[in-house]
Amino acid sequence: MRILLAEPNIKMVHVLSTSCSLRFTSSWKSYSQPLNSTTCPTSLSLQTFKSPFRKLVLQAEKPQRSCTVCATTFPITDCGPHQRSKEPSKPQRIMVIGGDGYCGWATALHLSNKGHKVAIVDNLVRRLFDHQLGLNSLTPITSIHSRIRCWKSLTGKTIELYIGDVCDFEFLSETFKSFEPDAVVHFGEQRSAPYSMIDRSRAVFTQQNNVIGTLNVLFAIKEFREQCHLVKLGTMGEYGTPNIDIEEGYITITHNGRTDTLPYPKQASSFYHLSKVHDSNNIAFTCKAWGIRATDLNQGVVYGARTDETEMHEELCNRFDYDGVFGTALNRFCVQAAIGHPLTVYGKGGQTRGYLDIRDTVQCVELAIANPAQPGEFRVFNQFTEQFSVNELAALVTEAGKKLGLNVETVSVPNPRVEAEEHYYNAKHTKLIELGLKPHLLSDSLLDSLLNFAIKFKDRVDRKQIMTNVSWRKIGVKPKTVTA
Repeated sequence: MRILLAEPNIKMVHVLSTSCSLRFTSSWKSYSQPLNSTTCPTSLSLQTFKSPFRKLVLQAEKPQRSCTVCATTFPITDCGPHQRSKEPSKPQRIMVIGGDGYCGWATALHLSNKGHKVAIVDNLVRRLFDHQLGLNSLTPITSIHSRIRCWKSLTGKTIELYIGDVCDFEFLSETFKSFEPDAVVHFGEQRSAPYSMIDRSRAVFTQQNNVIGTLNVLFAIKEFREQCHLVKLGTMGEYGTPNIDIEEGYITITHNGRTDTLPYPKQASSFYHLSKVHDSNNIAFTCKAWGIRATDLNQGVVYGARTDETEMHEELCNRFDYDGVFGTALNRFCVQAAIGHPLTVYGKGGQTRGYLDIRDTVQCVELAIANPAQPGEFRVFNQFTEQFSVNELAALVTEAGKKLGLNVETVSVPNPRVEAEEHYYNAKHTKLIELGLKPHLLSDSLLDSLLNFAIKFKDRVDRKQIMTNVSWRKIGVKPKTVTA
């Protein structure tokens, strides 16, 4: 079966072979989802090669389907200078890898709305994780094809779509040559620490998908778009919880009378976080060796689902995870409060991290693109706006819930992670502020909005998914489905 996706004035097309009927191990159910179709003028067949996604997914014994994805070519716009822009940034061609995901979708819409030419690259595996593990978004989310069509109907702006795996370098090469990006925003990684700790197969998948995918992006930039600016989503979790202040990427130390500025020490706490550390090292090396320009955004914990763009229509709604595998602390607490479930604090609750509103995520990416790194420069920005402990978040949600008439309780549960539950934490985050970030801080009105959002969709909550069954100390060796 050949699926053709197209918009008017298509000039270049590429084809990737994929199996739309997927099967994991014998204990997993098959997954099949049809793609929407339309017509496309010409096509070029492209063979799909091995990738971590294809290793994780066992193909069903059925004929393969091919999927034709189209892209329009446009003139190239040079990146701007390495300084804060005094004028609105010029439109650029921006490739958003992982643009169907939580941060990626909001970012793609935001950049398109700002006048940039945007292409989404995604293999849609995040949706498959939900099917595989029996999870669901609090919000109903439409297909990527419906989302993009809705966006164009509302704004007249086209977002190009490339369905494929960045771990397949031939697919990625064709995508780069077709779209010719000025900047690449890389969200295309397995982003959950608990997911990476379920069992051996998912730990391996996380490492292969994240590290090899990023390596492929680096090689594609080197081979096809040397001036392209890489904006890579890292994580504050790379740093761990040291007993000293966390700097932004680098630290100057004096040892035995000699002084040097070195990458800040990393103390990753899961196979996911370790993959991010490997990414950072690989990017830093290629900046030095090949002159690549890159910005590593070490992001804190993101909360919320609404941005100006996703609010424009219900079909543009972003996903909102509340489960024990992909849900983040504040989002989970708001859903728990909305359905009358006690807020589940892991251990002593002193775990402190940086947090930010998803509206600030898209703003930070925009600022990084408008003020690109220099060739050969590896910049690191700590991307968060406030610091909270888990206990502090629980107290804020409890107080906000009472104002809405909710009976909110808090319980301490055994910590499934291996982490310090009481510790010093002071991370610097000034560089994005200096570039012009205007933070949306966690005010009472914002908490009220989050809780009302959770209440609106509370009938979609699956209570069996509230608690996690993933333990850092009891990680299995065989693939399994998280117990429902």
